[in-house]
Amino acid sequence: MVIDPSSSRVEVRAVTRDNAGWDGMNEQAVTLSGISLLDPATQSDPFAAYDAIQAYPGIYRMPETGFYIVTRYADLRAVLTDPKTFSNEVDRASLQGADNSAFLHDYLEQHGWPHMATLQRTDAPVHTRYRRLLDRVFTVTTVRELTPHIQDVANALIDKFIDVGECEFIEDFAVQLPGIILAEQMGLDANNVTTFRKWADAMLAPASRVMTRDELRENADVELEAQHFLCEVFEDRRKTPRNDLISKLVHSHQEDEEPLSMAELQSIMSQLIGGGFESTTTTLGHALRQLILHPDQAEALRKDEAKIRGFVDEVIRYEAPTQGLRRRTTRDVELAGTLIPKDSVVIVRYGAANRDAAKFECPHVFNMSRKNAGQHLGFGAGPHFCIGAILANAEISEGILAVLRRLRNIELARPLDEPIHRPNFLTLPLRELPIRFDKAPTI
Repeated sequence: MVIDPSSSRVEVRAVTRDNAGWDGMNEQAVTLSGISLLDPATQSDPFAAYDAIQAYPGIYRMPETGFYIVTRYADLRAVLTDPKTFSNEVDRASLQGADNSAFLHDYLEQHGWPHMATLQRTDAPVHTRYRRLLDRVFTVTTVRELTPHIQDVANALIDKFIDVGECEFIEDFAVQLPGIILAEQMGLDANNVTTFRKWADAMLAPASRVMTRDELRENADVELEAQHFLCEVFEDRRKTPRNDLISKLVHSHQEDEEPLSMAELQSIMSQLIGGGFESTTTTLGHALRQLILHPDQAEALRKDEAKIRGFVDEVIRYEAPTQGLRRRTTRDVELAGTLIPKDSVVIVRYGAANRDAAKFECPHVFNMSRKNAGQHLGFGAGPHFCIGAILANAEISEGILAVLRRLRNIELARPLDEPIHRPNFLTLPLRELPIRFDKAPTI
């Protein structure tokens, strides 16, 4: 049967947090009829809503969009490991509605390159080809060789504000570190991360927030700016390869393979910029905020840096930077007692699954010593597991360790304004993180 959540009066006692974090928990009744995943306040702190949806006997269907929201860990695993039924070939702008989505596609095609299905947005065997090409670019060896440079970049960023005693951590560090590394790897100007971030925001926007026709056009113009810039870079690297990511992509094919077309290159770069930049920035902000909220765990990490892997896993579990992504059903399918019709949009909500009490004990408590934190779904699962996970983990780990080595007594410079996250349907980006600190003594 198809369960209609709009008529549901299911009520649960869900925990909510204040600005101090989950240590001071409050209980409140949450009903499905009062939930909107498009509400900025809910998007900033969705976990009470997730609890209510998980307590619901079926799969929640958003009344505003008709999207089916999958929140339980076991259900997400079922979706993520069955790409034949839950296809990755789905309109990335489906949040905008059919008419506006078609307008965006046509506008981009007229002035640049439309959103094309590649990599994350394809299924086997097409996906297999793209994944094979990218696996040649993102390797463990490449990241290992890059790690000392990540450390150098992190320390150079800290040098700029350490003597001031305060900074806005998101803009001064969390944006800059992955932005510089990715720009360098792309062979771009690492000194212009602001433009890089503007492009990333524009590429993610159609999937992240509902926009008017005029807003879609204005946003598309920013993405087109990035497209035409990258087009020149792609063509330059075809003729004169360098030791950078774009050159490796352009020349990633073997002699018996077709090179990636310009449209394919544009699509892949859009995914790499959006996923590799925004998600790492978000996680760095979450990581430092949790250390501020839990100074005992910060001190434990200073004393034993080997705990960093468990800490990063717990940060991603606790506040998944990508809260959810889209899938499309290729047939009528029953999931958790709910019949989902063919060609429905299904949202796999990683942020909810990572707080599923059936999988994680005391899920609303941050604990970097959690035994199974590494089983989080923050990087997805199955054939579409995040290709940049190794690089992201290195940037987050090295960035946080550099901060802990050089700063002491880190605290918020002032309380954060609510909602603390920027409105976003799919991700969980902090608006800001103003901090003050003492300089660590030099040994």
